[in-house]
Amino acid sequence: MLMKGAALTLAGLAAPGLAQETAAPLPEGTASRTDFDYFLGTWQVEHRRLRQRLAGSTDWEEFPGRTHCQQLFGGLVNLNESISQRGGRTSYGMGLRALDEPGGRWVDWYLAASDLSKIDPPLYGRFAGGVGTFYSRETYEGRPVLVRGQFSSVSDSEARWDQAFSTDEGATWETNWVMRYLRTA
Repeated sequence: MLMKGAALTLAGLAAPGLAQETAAPLPEGTASRTDFDYFLGTWQVEHRRLRQRLAGSTDWEEFPGRTHCQQLFGGLVNLNESISQRGGRTSYGMGLRALDEPGGRWVDWYLAASDLSKIDPPLYGRFAGGVGTFYSRETYEGRPVLVRGQFSSVSDSEARWDQAFSTDEGATWETNWVMRYLRTA
């Protein structure tokens, strides 16, 4: 999936051409109902996205957005609805994260309003040192990629989500999307 949580995930702008492959690694760490407490509330979002991925590009586009995150099922589910403005159009999306307590992991999906009949394949992850790291295996423009999404709380008023692709099983990563969240409520 191209944009998870904040995703990934989170502005309805996932790139076409991604399909799930085989199981991705599960990072070290823990998973608890309170992991996403820092993300609850309303945020202004500053998106920074590579225009071309896996092409050695350094050409970034920037666009605004906003999101509201809430907790459901006593902390077992974390849901955020996002709106962004990019290229003269408004995009809507939803990040859905669920705690798999028996598996000791979070599962992260993304649903774009541009195609409500399809939810992206999940990323699986855990938190360590205040950073939630999530992985999935997918295909981007015909190439197998390992996708990594990372959630972090910078402060009470700022959070961050990054997405990166690896074509060499995680030896190197290309960060292709960064979201800076600034709390508004």
